[in-house]
Amino acid sequence: MNNNIMKEHSLSIGKYLFTVYSEDDSFRVILSSQAAAEGVELLHIRIEADAGKRPSPVEIVWHIPAVDVHGYWHPAAYRNRRLHVDWERALVAKATYSAPVGCLFNTMGLNRLTFAYSDAMNAVGMLAGIHEETSVFRCSVKLFTEPTAPFQTYEAVLRLDARELPYYESLNEVQQWWASLPGYEPSYVPEAAKLPVYSTWYSFHQQLNPEEIERQCRLAQELGCGMVIVDDGWQTADNSRGYAYCGDWSVCEDKIPDMRAHVERVHELGLKYMLWYSVPFVGMKSEVWHRFKDKLLAVFEQLGTGVLDPRYPDVREYTIGLYEKAVQEWDLDGFKLDFIDSFSATEETRNKVDPEMDFASVPEAVDRLMSDVMTRLRSMKPDIMIEFRQNYIGPLMKKYGNMLRATDCPNDAVENRIRTIDVRLLSGKTAVHSDMIMWNPNEPVESAALQLINVLFSVPQISVKLDQLPAGHLDMASFWLSFWQEHRDALIDGDLKPGKPDSLYAMVCAETMEKRILCAYDDMVIQVGNHVPERLYVVNGTYHERLVLEICEDLGTTQVEVFDVQGRRIDRFEMSLHSGIHSIRIPGAGLAMIQKGVN
Repeated sequence: MNNNIMKEHSLSIGKYLFTVYSEDDSFRVILSSQAAAEGVELLHIRIEADAGKRPSPVEIVWHIPAVDVHGYWHPAAYRNRRLHVDWERALVAKATYSAPVGCLFNTMGLNRLTFAYSDAMNAVGMLAGIHEETSVFRCSVKLFTEPTAPFQTYEAVLRLDARELPYYESLNEVQQWWASLPGYEPSYVPEAAKLPVYSTWYSFHQQLNPEEIERQCRLAQELGCGMVIVDDGWQTADNSRGYAYCGDWSVCEDKIPDMRAHVERVHELGLKYMLWYSVPFVGMKSEVWHRFKDKLLAVFEQLGTGVLDPRYPDVREYTIGLYEKAVQEWDLDGFKLDFIDSFSATEETRNKVDPEMDFASVPEAVDRLMSDVMTRLRSMKPDIMIEFRQNYIGPLMKKYGNMLRATDCPNDAVENRIRTIDVRLLSGKTAVHSDMIMWNPNEPVESAALQLINVLFSVPQISVKLDQLPAGHLDMASFWLSFWQEHRDALIDGDLKPGKPDSLYAMVCAETMEKRILCAYDDMVIQVGNHVPERLYVVNGTYHERLVLEICEDLGTTQVEVFDVQGRRIDRFEMSLHSGIHSIRIPGAGLAMIQKGVN
């Protein structure tokens, strides 16, 4: 390892020239390099001062040629995989939003540069932007753009991976690297966190009724669901979908007269029970508003709520106590903890100083809050489940929670696919859930099925009134959930190989040693790949009546079984699959099972 105290604030490492820009000369920046593997560099960053003080922003910049680069992936990109320019604002990641990683890739989905930062708690601005005059990427990591506690020494690592390998492998290595860092060990994932969920949000919204919930739970359990998440509405008689009554978190007895008995009845059906809480919100009409109205990060007048400031120890203690009481009194199995990304200071509160506060940094205070939540709840129930919603899905969130859900995209199957795959790319062993699936009961059954088919590579959450669906829809849901259950070893625990990010994952593959599952979401030639296992499943995520496969190696004579959208076998035949192009008739939203080794 070569150390170089930054006199000129620059360091050359192989093909990278790093330059440091700082507004405060009282901090010394020391860079050192380490080759982790061929093509992978670790830039160690150490910032020192003679006495503890709050730092000014520091930016680390390097450049790479814009050669064979066609897109940029980052955790909050959604459908936008475009290249950025250097005069744009950096994309900020912190404990409560996104993750500090970006990936430049080419049109074949191969990595050109993946860069990730070890400090996932504090705000980090990350950008890879085209410099118009020279056609190079100006890459940068900007630190300390939000207040942090005073320090005398700060250390972090920038990881750069320029190897030519599939982008998803590069990103998977980033999440493994994060998980290996002290203080970033992911939370234990109970088996129940990997079972399909019935959610009340889209099917009930705030108009909750325990008997009706239990009726849906009974039907959901028959379909294979292992848990119910009761969402917003249990805590208030108000159904206007605002947050003015959040904060007290007492059961609205007009809706649920006996919460403990209700939870017990759901448990008797064989389902786990999770309950929704909006972690930071304290409503203006809540009883505790006057207690905490001077301990807020922000006020959202239009929502009728304030955002609690976790830098106050009594705010954290009150919040944790709510969850402990709920587990003790109602025997809950977990919590859907919402709106953690709202823990963000305004210009007025960012630099607030109050002797009652024990943190200066909001992300550090959130880390303390959520760490204490998990420690104390686990002491009550070791298998406690915590669900977080995209965009707070970074490596620190995996330390506190064991379920990560795609952010809300009601009725949008394609968006649900994009968002679940985005989360999966960095999730490791943490369970990734779809946004709650809903559809119109008058939909063609094939269209309804696309809601499930697009989220096969995540744990499905369903939120429709099951007893109001046509019989054909129930048959469809039963078939696809059974398929998911049978093959979840590949779908959620196997090797995930999504298609190109700029094509929005139009084809996704997952496999084990015994089987490979390919889902096509567009009319395309499906690359089956090498070393095909004994069983190959091809899912038609389109309306087309056939799929086209490109076989790389001779599979010999195979047995092909074709199933329609409701799981009825409609064809069975032998087919010689030699190397080349093959067309197989598979109905829209149906699938084919191909078995090798037929004599």
